[in-house]
Amino acid sequence: MEHHDSRSSLPSRKRKLQEEEEEDEGMLSFSMDELNQDLLERVLSWLPTSTFFRLRSVCKRWKSVADSASFKFACSQIPSRDPWFFMVDPHLRKWTIFDSAERSWKKINHPPLLQQSSNSNSMPVAASGGLVCFSNDSGCLIVCNPVTGSCRELSPLNHATENQSLHVIAMSKCCKPQQSYKLVLVSGELPTLSCKIYNSSTNCWDEEILLKRKADETQEFESNDDNAVYFLSKSGNVVATDMQRSPFKQYSSIMTVKDGEEIAYFLSSFGTIVACNLTHKCFSEYPRLLPVFYEYSIDVVECGGEMLVVLLSEFFGSASLRVWRFDGVTRSWQQIAAMPPAMSHEFYGKKVDINCVGAGDQIFICLNSAGFFSYILCDLRTNAWVELPKCFINGEAVEFMSAFSFEPRIEASV
Repeated sequence: MEHHDSRSSLPSRKRKLQEEEEEDEGMLSFSMDELNQDLLERVLSWLPTSTFFRLRSVCKRWKSVADSASFKFACSQIPSRDPWFFMVDPHLRKWTIFDSAERSWKKINHPPLLQQSSNSNSMPVAASGGLVCFSNDSGCLIVCNPVTGSCRELSPLNHATENQSLHVIAMSKCCKPQQSYKLVLVSGELPTLSCKIYNSSTNCWDEEILLKRKADETQEFESNDDNAVYFLSKSGNVVATDMQRSPFKQYSSIMTVKDGEEIAYFLSSFGTIVACNLTHKCFSEYPRLLPVFYEYSIDVVECGGEMLVVLLSEFFGSASLRVWRFDGVTRSWQQIAAMPPAMSHEFYGKKVDINCVGAGDQIFICLNSAGFFSYILCDLRTNAWVELPKCFINGEAVEFMSAFSFEPRIEASV
């Protein structure tokens, strides 16, 4: 029987390790210059959007990538990007963005169209996809891609619509044709509502749609003093008349698509949530989360394609910040997330107003009161609540009233 000496395998093992190390070194020394243009563009398209601003300064080849139409097409094939939050402050000369991917604040210059005297005071009113919609002092609407600075001023509405009380300015992106979007305006006084829709693919407003109260809905809420809702206002006072949102969120609303039906949600002046089904041309009101004469601050958000409600209330000597989902089968609200009491107790007695925006599975919350402000990011998947760092300009922390969520996409077209 032949005896095998295990020591004889040592040289071969050593050679194998050397070969593996050489292969690893070859991989590490691989240069992106070896990629053809198409593959290079596809690789770079996966980088965070914030890096796109630096492509032009790397080299001439990368500058050509940043300017090419095929690179924008490659970027459009990326399924999703971590959201940016467009912060609202009318006094800053530059836009302030919170980048959720890098967890950092960024400054972006105003595009030329929004620097014109007639548009210098334009405020964001809606956002969707990679776009943000602004409204100027005269009520004109301007759609902008904050990343590229490209803008489009929409065709004006007719005079009759402009004189109606406006409740909703909401945006939604369309799958077909690619890169198109809709802008939805809901106006009127309950129970008489109407809707106007702008479609970017035709660059015009559709005919006005009258919305009727859903047949199986009873008018639960009347506009009288007995049904007044008490809530916490920005000024720190308890108000018992019409709801007064932060002026930059006066059209606080969201759009969802459920079972092929487009629905716009907004907060009525009585503190109720109104759902406008644009497909069936009707609307309905949701049951209250809290009874009347109860102090709270409320906002609606869209997360994962559904409407959620964020509500800050006080009871039993503490403050509670919770997220609710409506169950259409039981016609009742169900809690899906709650801020840890140790965090929410800080808001007790401070008359805090909340302004929220959803992005995927996240909710960005601005909390404001007299002498107090904070920014919270809630992850609904993990029920993690994180207080974000303050944004400092010239050594001072800046207070933002609200935020709008958008995907930073250089290919988003206005």
